[in-house]
Amino acid sequence: MDIYLIDASGEKFHFPVNPEEISIRRDKQFETFNILSLGEVDAAQQEKVKEIAFSSFFPKTYDPSYCRYQDLPDPRTAMNQLTIWMNSRQPVRLLVTDTGVNVLVYVAAHTSMFRGGEPDDIAFDVTFRTWQDMKVRGAAAAAAVSGQAVKAARPDTKPVPKVYTVVSGDTLSGIAKRELGSSSKWSAIYEKNKAQIGSDPNRIFPGQKLVMP
Repeated sequence: MDIYLIDASGEKFHFPVNPEEISIRRDKQFETFNILSLGEVDAAQQEKVKEIAFSSFFPKTYDPSYCRYQDLPDPRTAMNQLTIWMNSRQPVRLLVTDTGVNVLVYVAAHTSMFRGGEPDDIAFDVTFRTWQDMKVRGAAAAAAVSGQAVKAARPDTKPVPKVYTVVSGDTLSGIAKRELGSSSKWSAIYEKNKAQIGSDPNRIFPGQKLVMP
């Protein structure tokens, strides 16, 4: 499993250490009415915005036992990037490989912690809220400037292809069986990544990133 944040410009941030767990909170929205003789009555509305949260840390130095890659970002730089996205009005895409999480989100909140004995590492809690397109109807929905309708820029809502990182001992058929459910689909992975694999489909190497069909 790998966790990425991807902004509208295509900049990709890869969390270096996987959390022990990722929580996804879903709530149903209710509107409460006070009706004479019945008291308070709840009327069910649509689902509330989902919250996705996890805790991890940004290590200062690489440790192969828990780091997902070697070229680690500086912990303070990484936290500053989360702050930039938190203060932005534009959503970013949260992608968690090997799960169904591939959604536009806002960085709603994050907390950083410095722990004794590990002064260079930064532990953090981060919470995301799923982005929802606001659809406003009526005359107020279309403002005009000099007779021209003003349209708000909308983020790209197209799903980002799933990316698989090759590990030692992998083969295309093995990857196809785990990720696609059938080893016979290895050729689909090869065709999708032929430009970077080359003419020999057996020559893949650890660390190589393959786009899943």
